[in-house]
Amino acid sequence: MERNKSAEDLIKSILQRLDMAEIVEEDLYDNIDHAELVAILVRLLCTQMELPLDFQHQVVMAAYLHDIGKLRLSKNLYGRDKNALQIEETKYMRMHAKVGADMLEECGFTPEICNAVHHHHENYDGSGYPGNLSAEKIPLEARILRVCDVFAALISDRPYRKAFDVDTAMELMIEDNKSFDMKIFLDFMKVFHSEGLEQVTRFADEMNEKKRLEAAKSS
Repeated sequence: MERNKSAEDLIKSILQRLDMAEIVEEDLYDNIDHAELVAILVRLLCTQMELPLDFQHQVVMAAYLHDIGKLRLSKNLYGRDKNALQIEETKYMRMHAKVGADMLEECGFTPEICNAVHHHHENYDGSGYPGNLSAEKIPLEARILRVCDVFAALISDRPYRKAFDVDTAMELMIEDNKSFDMKIFLDFMKVFHSEGLEQVTRFADEMNEKKRLEAAKSS
């Protein structure tokens, strides 16, 4: 699997600028791989929604960077043991969106990108974090990211579970659709039933296989 060098270089340049170059390599590349998977989904969804190209560029940039705050909190978030799920449920997980937005603001990124990163875990029904925003109070960029980020997470191997297949992932999202802007989610379902899904599954399968091989080597 070839990584998008522009995404990798972008994230590394931010870390270097913030004196954060000493990140565990496995944590860094897990972050980059997930960011690229989300970005693939964002491109497909934004195209389906027929959004302006400059807006699409902003959302894709936010997709690359949406979890960069986790790297500042990596010692608290990237546990690779049986307690990983508990670690993800700690206060640090809820901090990563704001931490990431603050990092990007410090580096001069646009308010739109910073706000998208800050609010990409808000739920449409107001049950998300960090601001408990609801409906259209959530930036459009963040509502798009929310849908794509959830699907990407579901079809990816995690420290505490194997990836779900794409059909199961979609079923889980339908069951929890109150988290999403329904107009966006309906467009996402069109992407799901399009030829673009093959690109998504191919990247996810390659990413998951690589993780499994690396885990086998270290065990």
